[in-house]
Amino acid sequence: MKQKITLAVVTAVLTMNVAHAQAQKAPLTATESDPVKMGWMVGSPPPADKLVLFSNMTHYRFPQTRWSFANFRQLAPTSNISRGDGVVAVLPRAERSDIDAVTFKPMGRSESMTWAQSLEANYTDAIVVLHKGRIVYERYSGVMKPSQPHMAMSVTKSFFGTLGAMLVAEGKLDADALVSKYIPELKDSAYGDATVRQVLDMTIGVKYSENYADPGAEVWQHARAGGVFPRPPGYAGPTTFYEFLQSLKKEGEHGQAFAYKTVNSDVLGWLIRRATGQNVGEVLSQRIWQKLGTENDAYMLIDSVGTEFAGGGFNPTLRDMARFGEMMRLDGHFNGQQIVPKAVVDDIRNGGNKSDFVKAGYATLPGWSYRDMWWVSHDDHGAYSARGIHGQAIYIDPKAEMVIARFASSPLAANAHLDPTSLPAYRALAEHLMR
Repeated sequence: MKQKITLAVVTAVLTMNVAHAQAQKAPLTATESDPVKMGWMVGSPPPADKLVLFSNMTHYRFPQTRWSFANFRQLAPTSNISRGDGVVAVLPRAERSDIDAVTFKPMGRSESMTWAQSLEANYTDAIVVLHKGRIVYERYSGVMKPSQPHMAMSVTKSFFGTLGAMLVAEGKLDADALVSKYIPELKDSAYGDATVRQVLDMTIGVKYSENYADPGAEVWQHARAGGVFPRPPGYAGPTTFYEFLQSLKKEGEHGQAFAYKTVNSDVLGWLIRRATGQNVGEVLSQRIWQKLGTENDAYMLIDSVGTEFAGGGFNPTLRDMARFGEMMRLDGHFNGQQIVPKAVVDDIRNGGNKSDFVKAGYATLPGWSYRDMWWVSHDDHGAYSARGIHGQAIYIDPKAEMVIARFASSPLAANAHLDPTSLPAYRALAEHLMR
């Protein structure tokens, strides 16, 4: 009975939060919700109406998210991702004054929009554009600045998907082997008869909903287990990410269709730990972050036993995230060294099974696929992307020699709400830079 009451309370709280968001039929604009103007967490102490708290989930309520996404380390446990003591890899500057005026037509609309207007429309917190390795455009708004980390959300997945693909290429993970070969603890879970490749490409049949608008979806249970969201009084569920993974049940068959589910990335994180004997933060730091010549340390959200949230807990600074994108654009070579094998980058760029992807019904991504936790367009520019909710992105256009890194805090989580503006804007800018 106690558990039933607890679940009822949680559902009621989440339902109220969803209802609150839906009641705002016209949410504050990006300008109106500027976190500096709104004064979140300013004062000694801040006034009660300006507090952003983890305990009552105001840290995940718009417009407070415009502050919290850039300050998550003040709200939850984290671990450091060291840049090491190497020299910073300089990104040359060749800034242009003509980018804000670039125009395009959003999907499904007849009227044009400018690049500058798109930033406002998508609640952009920070954005940088590299062309041929040089910074041609860089903007920060609200509380953001070059040295400020920001939640990358599911862009995290592409970092660890790349690491997973590297371990496959090295023979430390067998893509065709069962997950349970490396993680016996998952033998009786949904992943007991799944392969490593099916995890990497998210073709897993598991009972797990990623619907953020549904207060009963498993994504909320996952977040509470890992401590990303607070647990209600009397909570009796899993208390770590790995405990939650072991509780998941199979639904459908593996290898039949693409189904985007964050738990797959946490399974990948566990696979990386078993293959390397290190936690995923150490692997990311040593194999990528230090080699990129990054400017700043990054950090990861962790659960109660120190396990990193491989599905969405990475917090880097903007230019450092762009360095990762530029390395991928350059076939894995950056800062004077081959960081990711070219064969791994090629495998990602070639994409996954389109017929598997189309079954997921992404209306804004026709013709796309998913490979090694990257989103691949298969367009004539060969564009591919790392994507996170609320507008986080790395967008790589090899033909245009362009990389875009963006942080945002849109009041709507799903990228389907941002794609109609973002994707045409990226393409228009690519064509503008190619002239």
